[in-house]
Amino acid sequence: MTHPTAGNRRRTAARRRPESGPPPALPPALRRPLLLLAVAAAAVAGLLAVRYAGESAAAGIDRWLRDRLIGQPPWAHRPAVLVDFVGEPIGAALSLAVLSGCCLLLRRPRLAMLAVMGPLLSGAATTALKAPIGRTINGDYLAFPSGHTAFATALGLVLALLVVSRWRPRPWAALTLALAGAGSGGVTMAWAQVYLNAHYPTDALGGCCAALVVVPTTAALIDRMAR
Repeated sequence: MTHPTAGNRRRTAARRRPESGPPPALPPALRRPLLLLAVAAAAVAGLLAVRYAGESAAAGIDRWLRDRLIGQPPWAHRPAVLVDFVGEPIGAALSLAVLSGCCLLLRRPRLAMLAVMGPLLSGAATTALKAPIGRTINGDYLAFPSGHTAFATALGLVLALLVVSRWRPRPWAALTLALAGAGSGGVTMAWAQVYLNAHYPTDALGGCCAALVVVPTTAALIDRMAR
């Protein structure tokens, strides 16, 4: 005769089984940390927007970093232009095609959707915010937040989510990978934008924050709709 608790154990195990179907766009180990990070990033972006609204010159940390990065060293101009190309229409289309294609090859359709929607929505968010904030550089070019930096940060974060989804590391390692992916993409593009005098450093920080808000939120919505 079956022990009375055996059925309970089987039902409990069944409830703990992962959901059937494609893996989520936002791995469970990262859902809470990245959504909390999105809230913090939104707060930072809001503070920067208020601080630099309507300005047209560099001051403080912006001036200090620009003086040390613009055109220095001269041999880095070509790499900076290549990095900048990733955020241009043709480069962006190629990047999205490659990343979403990798997701599909690895049977991650939700991540493939995020690989397209995350970077595009991040760029769209920065475009929508520029006019109301009104910060300019090089005359009348709207600068805050940086769309190129938002796009690159989103690409790096989605790539990190793909690695986490494929290899399933421990939670602390998964979060480290996610932050490293977003940070490497954002910092590299931020350097190129400041080097080429296309943005102030705080514009790049605002763009990075925009991606950290948009990508986790979009991933959570994709998973919710898929369920």
